[in-house]
Amino acid sequence: MGLDVGTTKVCAVIGERNENGNIEITGVGLSPSTGLRKGVVVNIEATLRSVSQAIESAEMRSGREVHTCWTGIGGSHIEGIHSRGVVTVAGKGRDETREISRDDINRVLEVARAVVIPMDRQVLAVIPQSYTVDNQKGIRDPLDMRGMRLEADVHIITCSATSAGNLVKCVNRAGFRVNDLALQSIASGRAVLTEEERDMGVALIDLGGGTTDLLVYSEGAPYYAATVPAGGGQVTNDISILNHISPENAEKIKLEAGCCWEGLLEEDADVIVPGVGSRPPQAIPKSRILAIIKPRMEEIFKMVKEHLDKLTLARPLGGGVVLTGGGAMLQGAAELAQDIFTLPVRTGLPLRVDGLTDEFCSPVYASAIGLALEGNDRELKPLEREMRPRDKGQADLFGKLRDWLTKEFF
Repeated sequence: MGLDVGTTKVCAVIGERNENGNIEITGVGLSPSTGLRKGVVVNIEATLRSVSQAIESAEMRSGREVHTCWTGIGGSHIEGIHSRGVVTVAGKGRDETREISRDDINRVLEVARAVVIPMDRQVLAVIPQSYTVDNQKGIRDPLDMRGMRLEADVHIITCSATSAGNLVKCVNRAGFRVNDLALQSIASGRAVLTEEERDMGVALIDLGGGTTDLLVYSEGAPYYAATVPAGGGQVTNDISILNHISPENAEKIKLEAGCCWEGLLEEDADVIVPGVGSRPPQAIPKSRILAIIKPRMEEIFKMVKEHLDKLTLARPLGGGVVLTGGGAMLQGAAELAQDIFTLPVRTGLPLRVDGLTDEFCSPVYASAIGLALEGNDRELKPLEREMRPRDKGQADLFGKLRDWLTKEFF
């Protein structure tokens, strides 16, 4: 199960591993979230109620009972730093080389991870960007290569230990165990980005309710992560305040009649909004709604662009920009983003996921689906590593054993 605990909604996705080792989505649950502010838990009781409702809904659709989950974390407390590790892999003789093993790769990652971070922060992920064997740079996977010196460039993502602890506590008190925490934007990228986009370089913008997360991929690996403290909730708040209507009605207007690009506004029809208290309903022109939404969305995109402009990338973002999250469903968001970033922009939908119906093939569920996929990969990796063959004869044997284990137990 992937669990996305956001500022405005909690989404749970249950997947079952099929005979090929791939995840097939069997249940999805969604519930409003009222216990978070800008991605940080501010009310534990409200958050655990939202978590319970979302998971129960997913269990009913799936017909399965779950006890553990892979949980996403985000918010303005997320920070990323670059680091480098170096180890020697030479053989017995001084000038003798040997093959790089999985233990060598783990050692160099541990060395790269050994950076000083404040006591109130914890390491969320250590993401290898590239390896260098002797003087050969830009290596994706150095396993079984021969060399004497192995270097690793990594991106270390840290989070607030307090925020992480409160999130885990909410899920545990709801009756479920957190297998591990994962960065929400990385999970979203796992679900919506293609391998080609990652290789070419792409900026993933996750438009959430309280925050907007940026994740930049360069040469196939995450390169930079940042968070902007504004999201779809600010757009709803603007509509509510400027039109003197309830936040619930403002959210409904945003979803049903909201637009942030003039070229998509076919006609300036009125939207009828129920009055507050004993006041009669009021008619609001769509052009007025656009005039409220567009400046806020422009502000969010320009804040993201400030982060992109500071980066020094080896090559331009050939994959352009991909929008995901609930805010990506706002009409005109892709067109406005393309005008601001001057890059190709598309809306990111979950890709190649078995069992996913059209109803749930939406940016809203991208993070939770990505968490389920990420959890599946992490559970299978130790098994594949233990069963790694050393010759062709062993490959056939281990292949048959893996197929049998998958069939019998997964």
